[in-house]
Amino acid sequence: MQKLTIQTNHKSEMIDITDIVKEAVIKSGITNGICNVFTPHTTTGIILFENVDPNLQRDYLGHLHKLVPSDGNYAHGKNAHAHIKSGIVGSSVTIPVEDAKPLFGDWQGVFYCEFDGPRERKIYIKVING
Repeated sequence: MQKLTIQTNHKSEMIDITDIVKEAVIKSGITNGICNVFTPHTTTGIILFENVDPNLQRDYLGHLHKLVPSDGNYAHGKNAHAHIKSGIVGSSVTIPVEDAKPLFGDWQGVFYCEFDGPRERKIYIKVING
C-alpha cells in the first residue's frame, strides 16, 4: 500500500489526484486488478468526477455548500458541515486496472475533496492483483 501526504490549501476544495493514482498503479507492478483510493479523514472525501472543466468543481462545491451550509445550526459545532459532506461524498473509490493502467472514462478523474482545510492530509492507495 502506498501512503501519501498532500497539503490542502483552502477551506473547501477539490484536488485532482488522477496522476498520483496512475503513478501508484505503475509503481505497484500489478498489471490487472483493482485500485482502491482511500482517505482516513472524516472531513474529506474521494470521488470520481469530470476532470476537464474546472467550472464543474466549483458547481459541485457550491451545491454541496447549499445542501450543507457551514453556518447551519448543528449539534456537533463548527465543522459538522464538513463531516456531513464527507459522509455524502464517501471516503474511497475503486477503479479497475488493466494493462497496468486504471480504467477511467474519457473525462473522468480521481479527486480529493477537502471540506475543513487547509490541512496536511493522507491518502492510501492499494492496488490488488486480480
